[in-house]
Amino acid sequence: IYLGSMAATAARLLNRLAIGSTVLGVGGFALSNCLYNVDGGHRAVIWDRFNGIQPGVYGEGTHFRIPLLQYPTVFDVRLRPRVISTRTGTKDLQQVQIALRVLAKPEVDALPSIYRQYGEDY
Repeated sequence: IYLGSMAATAARLLNRLAIGSTVLGVGGFALSNCLYNVDGGHRAVIWDRFNGIQPGVYGEGTHFRIPLLQYPTVFDVRLRPRVISTRTGTKDLQQVQIALRVLAKPEVDALPSIYRQYGEDY
């Protein structure tokens, strides 16, 4: 009789442990999918399944999102060099290689419209 009640107590304890660990695992997974980070020098724009691209821009830090409904797109807003090179001819018919280095960064407040018009690779 004593061993039977001890086995029943152990079974109840293991069932509670299994339920508790399942709840903890599902809760941790849901919480990790609700948060996203925006690093320094970057900004994020949210795309929502129902409303499309949201007008707000999210700065550096950890932010909340609704999983399966909102998807953040992170943009680099630091100065980035771009080299544009071309080959051209001179008056005396020689070929000259010209390269121009341009430093550019996007306007932070205009990121939603940039994303809407040009996509991630503006």
